[in-house]
Amino acid sequence: MTTDEEPGHTGLDPVDDLRIRGVTCVDGRLRDLTIEGGVLIRARVSPDGAVGGSLPVLDGRGLVALPGLVEAHCHLDKTLFGRPWVPHLAEDSLTSRVTTDRTHRARLGIPDPIAMRALLAQMAATGTSLVRSHTDVDPEVGLLGIERVRDVASEVAHVIEVQQVAFPQHGLHANPGTLDLMAAALAEGAQVVGGLDPTSDGDARDYLDAIFALAERHGAKVDLHLHARGDVGLQELDLVIERTKTLHMAGRVAVSHLYCVGDLDLDGVRALADKLASAGVGVVTAAPYSFPVPPIRELMAAGVVVGCGHDGIRDLWGPYGTGDMLDRTRHIAMRSGYRSDADIELVLAAATSGGRRLLVGEAGGIVEGRRADLILVPSSCAAEAVVAAPPRRRVVRGRLR
Repeated sequence: MTTDEEPGHTGLDPVDDLRIRGVTCVDGRLRDLTIEGGVLIRARVSPDGAVGGSLPVLDGRGLVALPGLVEAHCHLDKTLFGRPWVPHLAEDSLTSRVTTDRTHRARLGIPDPIAMRALLAQMAATGTSLVRSHTDVDPEVGLLGIERVRDVASEVAHVIEVQQVAFPQHGLHANPGTLDLMAAALAEGAQVVGGLDPTSDGDARDYLDAIFALAERHGAKVDLHLHARGDVGLQELDLVIERTKTLHMAGRVAVSHLYCVGDLDLDGVRALADKLASAGVGVVTAAPYSFPVPPIRELMAAGVVVGCGHDGIRDLWGPYGTGDMLDRTRHIAMRSGYRSDADIELVLAAATSGGRRLLVGEAGGIVEGRRADLILVPSSCAAEAVVAAPPRRRVVRGRLR
């Protein structure tokens, strides 16, 4: 039986059974992919001899099959996505953005479940299957963001998985009561302890001791925003590496942004990459605005697990972001200065398998025996798919049973 789905068919309608003939995979080889009961049971070099039977068949010629995308760093609770346009209200300074966020979020109904729902639908429709959201926790908002993200995520759990970080955006020690609320957030289902810029909130060692102790007590992971440049940023990173090693948390700690790496020469980058890899500390980048981008090629060459994300998407911190991780992958590759197919495909690997390893500890990719999770894109190869970021021909996500 053959099928000719219209372009734009999304993962919001999970797949039970499907056979995809002659599709180009990331390695450039043509394969026939067979999905039964929502599981990819066969991914064989085309032509696969077992192409008969009654399964619906999709002609994969002219299409590239990419693994499901991973949004490894966003802020669902802050988004205004899908709402009428809100002009950017903050001035061009971090202090102004922080003040604007705290002053206007309640007036604008943030956290807004309708906007979250619209953004998650856009993510799923464009091929993202796994999301990590840093959700604000503080005495003003309490656990409202945690609860609303959790409730909206449960509505779409059949097509997209959401992991929450309890995130002290407006201070930890500087905002008394926040640490207790973060513990309560973990009890409410958050899986990760967040933090940011330890030196900006008192003593960096005390700050990180509190974050790591909370994670250890709850069996949670850690994901820290590190924005500081120069020696301050490198010292903070050394403290994170030290605690990760001491607490045997390899593979359970990530640092996002890491702008301080932009101040290093190539030898310094390679030395730092070796330290991160030996400690098992992962790196996430969104390549926002004109800030330095962690050197993905050198980090991955050293064995560091790298993921990608948007950071803010249409919120009070900035008006940009589409929710399409393939488009964001293109953005990160371009901001990294990558032009060769091999380098562009490194960023794609970070946005798929790297993000999955960081978030859930398993390799990504189109893997036999797992729930089907792939995107079909009209392109000749994976690099072109990233550069063009064309409309998806089909998002294929196996039905959960």
